[in-house]
Amino acid sequence: MRVISANLNGIRAAARKGFFDWMLAQDADVICIQETKAQEFQLDDPVFSPEGYYRYFFDAEKKGYSGTAIYCQREPDKVTTGLGWAHADTEGRWIEAEFGKLTVASLYLPSGSANEERQANKLTFMNRFREDLNAMRRRRREYIVCGDWNTVHKEIDIKNFKSNQKTSGCTPVERQWLDDLINDGGWIDAFREVNQEADQYTWWSNRGQAWAKNVGWRIDYQMITPGLKDSVVSTSIYKDDRFSDHAPLIIDYDYHI
Repeated sequence: MRVISANLNGIRAAARKGFFDWMLAQDADVICIQETKAQEFQLDDPVFSPEGYYRYFFDAEKKGYSGTAIYCQREPDKVTTGLGWAHADTEGRWIEAEFGKLTVASLYLPSGSANEERQANKLTFMNRFREDLNAMRRRRREYIVCGDWNTVHKEIDIKNFKSNQKTSGCTPVERQWLDDLINDGGWIDAFREVNQEADQYTWWSNRGQAWAKNVGWRIDYQMITPGLKDSVVSTSIYKDDRFSDHAPLIIDYDYHI
């Protein structure tokens, strides 16, 4: 089973850059997209409905902002949008699809980089979302939570660690939240199950030649429940083409849906 997570920073812009041609060549079972920045009614061009895939969207109420989507080869048993609370649901930040005993979700966790108020809103979101993640762990299901978590975990996950301690996405409180999620909550960073190398980034600032110099952050994850730990086969970050300021995260699992 191949699962891809990709923040597209605008699904229409990514389509113009060839994302869907690339996606079809991957033959992925499930593709989780974040930051669609579109309403579904705006995506009637055939490029957004590739042959062989079902598609599901959860749009933000605000046009041109946020939004998540799932493309999948098998029709899901059930698709659910939202988490049941305003910040997640009005901004289209969560969509999930069920396949038997497996749930695959697309998450777009807020960024706090704009200002202190946005950072406070992000931390509030994270604390509320932790309750949902705890509830998921209590269910008799396996989960793959794909998405842009907008937070690095360890020093290895960012090029300039020391100089970003006060920068949203790398503050001690945010990294501790991820630590607690993994160490206490039992969630597993699927990428690090098979790749412990440095300089493995999924996002690069548009400033100062960050992409060319590989001055990046690893903020896109596939977080999985323990029952899937031994099924992680391989992973890669696709950087040969640039569809967005993020790169697609690809993980193959020894699992069938």
